[in-house]
Amino acid sequence: MKNPITNCFKYLLIVVLALSSGAVFAGVRLPAIFGDNMVLQRNMHVPIYGWAEIGEKIEVEFMGNTYKTTTGADGKWFVKLGSYKAGGPYEMRIGSKSFTLTLRNILIGDVWLAAGQSNMEFGIQTELHGAEAIAKATDKEIHFFYVPMAQALQAQQSIAKVPADSFNGKWVVCSPELLANPQFAWHGFSAIGFYFAQHLRKSTGVPMGMIASYKGGTPAQAWISLEGLQNSPPFTKYVDDHQKLVDNYESSKETYPQKLAAYQDSVKIWNTEVGNDFAIVLKKWDADVLQARTNGQVLPVRPKPTRPAPHAPADPEGGFGAPTNDYNGMISPILRYGIKGVIWYQGEGNGDKLADAIEYKDLFPRLIYDWRTQWEQGDFPFLFVQLPNFRDPAVSPSEGNWAWVREAQLKTLSLPATGMTVITDVGDALNIHPTNKVDPAYRLALVARHVAYNENLVYSGPVYKSMKIAGNKIIISFDEINKGLITGRPTLDGTAATGVTELKGFGISGSDQKFVWAKAVIEGNTVVVSSDEVANPIAVRYNWADNPPGNLYNKDGLPAGPFRTDNWPPPIRVMH
Repeated sequence: MKNPITNCFKYLLIVVLALSSGAVFAGVRLPAIFGDNMVLQRNMHVPIYGWAEIGEKIEVEFMGNTYKTTTGADGKWFVKLGSYKAGGPYEMRIGSKSFTLTLRNILIGDVWLAAGQSNMEFGIQTELHGAEAIAKATDKEIHFFYVPMAQALQAQQSIAKVPADSFNGKWVVCSPELLANPQFAWHGFSAIGFYFAQHLRKSTGVPMGMIASYKGGTPAQAWISLEGLQNSPPFTKYVDDHQKLVDNYESSKETYPQKLAAYQDSVKIWNTEVGNDFAIVLKKWDADVLQARTNGQVLPVRPKPTRPAPHAPADPEGGFGAPTNDYNGMISPILRYGIKGVIWYQGEGNGDKLADAIEYKDLFPRLIYDWRTQWEQGDFPFLFVQLPNFRDPAVSPSEGNWAWVREAQLKTLSLPATGMTVITDVGDALNIHPTNKVDPAYRLALVARHVAYNENLVYSGPVYKSMKIAGNKIIISFDEINKGLITGRPTLDGTAATGVTELKGFGISGSDQKFVWAKAVIEGNTVVVSSDEVANPIAVRYNWADNPPGNLYNKDGLPAGPFRTDNWPPPIRVMH
């Protein structure tokens, strides 16, 4: 005989869980990702799921069909809809003997997830062309869902409850008023995500649903599940870091409020005695740096405060940079929702140290594999932005850490259904957040049209193919030449940029592995590289620096990506 007290306890536990987050309707809870205005993925048997009383019979009515299931012992229910063509708006009814829920203004189209760190987070309100874009944002067949920033030690099943009047954490319809609202997302929805949706709306003609899940300053390991980090070969150090946070959580949580209060008091004192005056000094230094750059002078050394600022106490859960935390808080709550694919802009968070930059060649593919595994929707398209140019202009043809992150991104193209866009020509030396997001979004859309929609179009700049040594010269051949190679970003009609004659960005080396700037000349569909300083060259590198000067394009206006012809290991001397 079953114990009624035990059964009652189980039921109460499910009710408590149901009330903790998501959309609650009588005895049922849906993850927040389901609701009014949602966009369902076309041509896919889209999963719909939630929670209810144990044994409850659930019926989902949509497009004239009824899908039936029964809630399991864990309080969960799950159905898959039929596969439908783009269209809408439609309604969906979810019912049982004790309730009926109606979801309205549902569109069927393509759903893309925009994810990564701050350059994907960068809102349309602060984008270079944002004011004009917002004023024209009247396409009601673009819908947005912004996942509020959250980190957690354990995988969450839905996002935390948001205020009823918030536009975050729910599906909303594109409008100028929405995108201009300072409370929506971070300075508005992702500029890249918005522009990307606009391009695909134009090329496909179907509704677009854009889900945003991003957080500035975060490394890739924070976006991978614990299972993903444990996979063979395991990223043991990250698994261990996570376990330490779990083991120490309770004790850390007890002392955290006191430490935080002490820190806040010390910050007030520091600002009064040091910080306010130092802010004035920094402002003058910024102006001096800008003036020195303009005049081609040596940059002034960054000043230091008379004493360091206080350090904030460690978050008991580890913070947004801790392994798995962002996955748990911002990806797990939307898992299995039907999507067309992912656009990703991240890598800066793994580029400060050379060791981390090198590791990215293993870490980034693991992230993609992990998401595809967890989503259970096969090898959906995963498209990403290669890191832009940033920091001081390159002094030598082989320097910095970001070149190794870019190579890791390039190598990730070996995974199926992946695509990458190059933006080493539209970054900002002074700003890690380039305000122009039009070019990255447009180029991402071209990649999407090729990879995800199988269009036959030019989507890439020249891609290194092979090299041939000819005496004191090296001849470089390329794929994706299309209309031909050109020096400098061409005009719209494919002619060369005005006043640009010298091909830049190429370095050449002999067996000593010391690269020097090289002379590079376009000859037909190849580039011939040489230097009077290297009599017997064996390797070439192009745009191999944080902020490289390269200006090789195809005549379709897309830049060549950084590459190297050698396989030499990174120089240990620059690791830090």
